[in-house]
Amino acid sequence: MQFAVVVYETAEEIAKRESPEHAGAYWAAYTAYAKALAEAGVAAGGAGLHPPATATTVRLRGGKRHIQDGPFADTKEQLGGFFVIEVGDLDTALEWAAKCPAASTGSVEVRPMLPRPPSAG
Repeated sequence: MQFAVVVYETAEEIAKRESPEHAGAYWAAYTAYAKALAEAGVAAGGAGLHPPATATTVRLRGGKRHIQDGPFADTKEQLGGFFVIEVGDLDTALEWAAKCPAASTGSVEVRPMLPRPPSAG
């Protein structure tokens, strides 16, 4: 079964990606996590995302498209990226989520993924 491991980080943690002082440790932690997923044979995809300020939210209301630049909501934690893992059950997915670097500084959401519809090929 596939699970999305959705990574939420504080703005301060996301800023570490570009910080000369903190980027090395930040990326080393995620590289180690991704390597552990791959070595365990559970990695099935994923990606980091550009900072929330680069987001654009689209809503269709009354047939009109409404666009909002930047993150949709002001929150303490922001979507930073996701991993897709393939494991046997939710308990195993939660074990992997607890190993994600964001689990100690932000939060990590685990969600079962829907299977692709047969016509989606």
